[in-house]
Amino acid sequence: MFIDTHAHLFYKNFEGEVDQIIQRANQAGVDFIVVPGTDLATSRQAIELANKYDCVYAAVGIHPHDSKDWNGTIISELEELAKKKKVVAIGEIGLDYYYDFSPREIQLKAFEEQIQLALKLNLPIIVHNRESNDDVMNITRKYKDSGLRAQFHCFAGSVEDARELVEMHHYISFPGIVTFKNAESVRKVLSRIAIDNLLLETDSPFMTPIPHRGQRNEPAYINLIAEKIAEIHHLTIEDVGKATSYNVFKLFGIGMKPNLSYTYKIGQSLYINVTNRCNADCIFCDRKGEAVINGYNLKMTKSEEPAAEVYIQEIGDPKNYKEIVFCGYGEPTIRWDVVKEVARYIKDNGGSTRMNSDGHGNFINKRDITPELEGLIDTVSISLNSIDAEQYGKLMRVDPSMHAEMLDFAKKAKNYTHVVLSIVGLSEIDSEAAKKFVTEEIGVDFREREYF
Repeated sequence: MFIDTHAHLFYKNFEGEVDQIIQRANQAGVDFIVVPGTDLATSRQAIELANKYDCVYAAVGIHPHDSKDWNGTIISELEELAKKKKVVAIGEIGLDYYYDFSPREIQLKAFEEQIQLALKLNLPIIVHNRESNDDVMNITRKYKDSGLRAQFHCFAGSVEDARELVEMHHYISFPGIVTFKNAESVRKVLSRIAIDNLLLETDSPFMTPIPHRGQRNEPAYINLIAEKIAEIHHLTIEDVGKATSYNVFKLFGIGMKPNLSYTYKIGQSLYINVTNRCNADCIFCDRKGEAVINGYNLKMTKSEEPAAEVYIQEIGDPKNYKEIVFCGYGEPTIRWDVVKEVARYIKDNGGSTRMNSDGHGNFINKRDITPELEGLIDTVSISLNSIDAEQYGKLMRVDPSMHAEMLDFAKKAKNYTHVVLSIVGLSEIDSEAAKKFVTEEIGVDFREREYF
């Protein structure tokens, strides 16, 4: 259920107890543990632990505290270690200007050379950053288009930093600090990072979560961190485990891709995977990629699209859910007849419905389908994405004229159901201008969806 991506099980205060620690972790639902080294000796120890325990994987690297002795032979030794079985990353590496145990110019040299090693070996990196955010961000920007993949562990940056890192396809994690009473600023940042961009970590033996703060941390406490993340994101702990475990698979290759889901539960809502087909090709959509959301595999071909009866059987009693959402990685109105049939079942049996759409349903079906929303779809959430037609066309990869088509659909739909126009929280989008446009000119509700 959970994967602890950062546990230093080689520390002296674990000595003689690792068997029991692994057993407690497994009993707490921890499927895998990543042990990052901090120098050559502990990197070797991490590999030894990985070889001994099926559930343990290793990362090898030189921590900024230990980079003071950096020389030309270390990188070649790291390369040999990184080629060992069950080594999944270069880490823990980075910068630490809080303690300055190593000269900053040496830290910078070691950090960059280890990044280059990771790129050479096609491995991700695990990044340590303390009081060194400007340099860490600037170095990361240098490798924006290099294929670099990273976990920013024990994240200490801003919301804006997180947005930028996620747009570069990196991952972010927080240890037990998210449970601390005085860590409201950290929780605020966490609240703005979508679960599809998060990993779980304990940073054992440090950063012990409440109620064990002050004691030695260990991987079995990962559920306390997952519970806090679930609370902040209004998800279930199962949602957090499923989503973050798939993120680990994408970054480190640990675990496996889930099987195709026709329906999937997030929080208290059930989502209907209608189709992967779409008349748009949004730059932020993974429809043509893995098509996995919150750990659910939605990737399917046209021939795999199920009939309405399959969805209805999986739904069961619609009242078991807060709402049932027609969504997936495609445009639901492409299969409008199926959506209507399933929606009729839901409404006849006391359920609530929502449809997420690009607002091109009338264009797709070559008729005005908005009157058919009445009594079937309680809310239609339409992707506005931009108030500028040219920008809209570039984001959606459609003709800019489809912007007017989408707005016309929204204006007509509000006569028959509740309408929400939404944007994705990208740095180039003016969210305040979009909100004013939606509420004052179109006269419907507005929502900003987090891309990161």
